[in-house]
Amino acid sequence: MNQRTFFVKTFGCQMNERDSEIMSQTLSMHGYVEGMVMEQADLVILNTCSIRAKAEQKVMSLLGMLRKAKASNKGMQICVAGCVAQQEGEKLLERMPHVDLIIGTQNIYRIGECLEYARKNPGFIAIDLQDNYDIPRFMPDSDLSANKPAEFRKFVTIMQGCNNYCSYCVVPYTRGREVSRKVSDIIDEIKVLIEGGIKEITLLGQNVNSYGKTNIVTDNGLPCSFADLLHLVAEIPGLSRLRFTTSNPKDLSDQLMRCFRDIPILCPQFHLPVQAGSDAVLKRMNRKYSVQQYLELVDTLRSYRPEIALSTDIIVGFPGETEEDFQGTMDLLEQVRYHGSFSFKYSDRPGTRSADFDDKVPEDVKTRRLIEFQARQDEISLERNREYLGSTKEIMVESINSDSIKGRTTTNHIVHVDSSGLGDNIRPGDLLMTEIYHAGQHSLKGKINS
Repeated sequence: MNQRTFFVKTFGCQMNERDSEIMSQTLSMHGYVEGMVMEQADLVILNTCSIRAKAEQKVMSLLGMLRKAKASNKGMQICVAGCVAQQEGEKLLERMPHVDLIIGTQNIYRIGECLEYARKNPGFIAIDLQDNYDIPRFMPDSDLSANKPAEFRKFVTIMQGCNNYCSYCVVPYTRGREVSRKVSDIIDEIKVLIEGGIKEITLLGQNVNSYGKTNIVTDNGLPCSFADLLHLVAEIPGLSRLRFTTSNPKDLSDQLMRCFRDIPILCPQFHLPVQAGSDAVLKRMNRKYSVQQYLELVDTLRSYRPEIALSTDIIVGFPGETEEDFQGTMDLLEQVRYHGSFSFKYSDRPGTRSADFDDKVPEDVKTRRLIEFQARQDEISLERNREYLGSTKEIMVESINSDSIKGRTTTNHIVHVDSSGLGDNIRPGDLLMTEIYHAGQHSLKGKINS
């Protein structure tokens, strides 16, 4: 009997990328093999993102294309997973009746059994959310990746869900309430990954700062903060680099900020979403911090780790945002001088409070503001990158071709290096010292120290 093939298309954040890995590993344990061509696969999984309207529109467009592929491949199953699945449920099935399985964010570990049921009962929906959800003890199986290229970095989920209810955000509705994973499960998984050759770990959660606050995560019942967890992970032998994402400024403790000073392998790179530079807008967003409080956090972080590279998220054109409010965001950009940012135009999301707000900003105004913000961010990013000229930085090798190496610094900057004369002993995950001699807007160039 031929093995069934599967193809996973992932949209959105690192949490979705990790969820796709979990589904892929689970399917492999159920006898599936990963295919290379989506239209020819026996199973197609779209792991979706609904944080912005554009991402959801891409999913719907792809589902329309898959309707034709399924018509010529009668045995194909189509599964929609992730946040759009969780958010839309029955509505999605009404729009796309050729979908066989709609599986939500807390049900991905059951994907094997859900697919079996959906084979006999197409249109199966598994999107129940539990407030007392217990993240399963899911351990990676090293044998499953035996035929894949060697990996050197991995995402590790430490928590799921969010309790913040920012007025524009669907995450509490699509991923449920905050639940933290057990410390022992996290540590055991990372040990297995390191034994398999992983050198860099990124700890994932919707708001990692609140890890361990809503449920017991230790065997002895004692509290364990996110800062405590970072110290425990950093002590695991064999780990070269440690990162994490994402953080809400309102929960950023001094204990956590000190980790950048006290943990040598914790990379000096921090993504700290601010969303807006206006207190009035932040209040309507329900962000629960002020611009001044945010700036004080930035100052403290830089006092503990002066070389830390900061990035952020920005939403322009939030309902009620005035020109003065937007200027506050531009002023914040000038004060912090982020190394990079992810900026977007506000869009209404189903079920959020801001979808019902008055004073929507016209589309042309949002577009103008976004262009203005991104243009200045690009200038600052280039200026920031030029600060590295003449310095020597450690890079972790990511890829190698005939004449160059691409690596990444601890501050998350991409560096391209001439590989001539280096021989054939360089591998992804290796650490090299490079002297930076060129700075572009999005990457650096370096040469290996002789």
